Amino acid sequence: MTTPALWWRPDPQAGSHPRPLPDGLLPFHRLLPGYAPTPLVELPEVAARLRVGRVLVKDESDRFGLPAFKMLGASWAAARAVRERVGADSLDPDAIRRRVAESAARVLLCTATAGNHGRAVARTARLLGVPARIWVPAATPTLLRAAIEGEGADVVGVDGDYDDAVREARSAAAAERDAVLVQDTANGTDDGEVPGWVVEGYATLLHEVRTQLGREPDVLVVPVGVGSLALATATYGAARLLTVEPAQAACLLTSLTHGEPHTVRTGRTVMAGLNAGTVSAAAWPVLSARVAAATAVADEAALTAAGELHAAGVAAGACGGAALAGLERAMAEPGAREALGVDEDSCIAVLSTDGTG
Repeated sequence: MTTPALWWRPDPQAGSHPRPLPDGLLPFHRLLPGYAPTPLVELPEVAARLRVGRVLVKDESDRFGLPAFKMLGASWAAARAVRERVGADSLDPDAIRRRVAESAARVLLCTATAGNHGRAVARTARLLGVPARIWVPAATPTLLRAAIEGEGADVVGVDGDYDDAVREARSAAAAERDAVLVQDTANGTDDGEVPGWVVEGYATLLHEVRTQLGREPDVLVVPVGVGSLALATATYGAARLLTVEPAQAACLLTSLTHGEPHTVRTGRTVMAGLNAGTVSAAAWPVLSARVAAATAVADEAALTAAGELHAAGVAAGACGGAALAGLERAMAEPGAREALGVDEDSCIAVLSTDGTG
């Protein structure tokens, strides 16, 4: 069975009732240096072209001074894990850092990354006063690797793809007594609570969208790598979901088409942050029931859409461009419009998850 460029659910269904925000999440993020809600930018020309009421893009090109949304999940998960390890009495980052300095317990934050998650873990480690070690696949751009090292982390190159990096990080962390694995994907067996905490951290983004709009969007367009952000949107939001992946790494689209999880062989793509071959085991059961439509886009389409976002004042990277390109692709199909419940009054929010920094 081949994987189509577009899949939609044949039995359209409305969104779910969103889960409440995790206790303490917003106060925690507000304590981090540089917290501010990221912009929600109107795209009236896109809305007119697609024959809908409104299209808005959530601009994550500058979140806590980093060019992606990932710090929301990495900081929440790492702070909770380090707090447990050293026995801090609160989630205040300064209190955790003081306790790290006082405690005899040693902590090493570890993760594998396609780029931005690892940089966010490294930034959080520096904030909390602990070291970090980050595994990166061979295709990681040199500038992205240098940015992670610039946060003070040790970077370990892996002769393989993202899935290979995840396996090596898991194995190394299991063998290291002081290691805490802060991974944003779950294998369904021994990852513990941390991947779920990463997903919880992303709920702040959904809260901001609701607050800025004054309502839930009708449709939310989310780019997918391993699926943790999509899992957050399905858990903490009520919109119908359109997921978008690189054509070279369409693991969720392939899995939805087959009706069961499938690992795909990945290739090189400008959408480095989405270059994953396996959907998180934690995300698949939810996404298989909640995604209304799914698509994959080529590098050229993502870059063209990123250029259109730049013209609108959104400093989108290729992954952010992917979401808009996927929306354009899906809306050309009557079946997908029906699955998404879209009409001329619909409000669509697009998550532009990365910038160019």
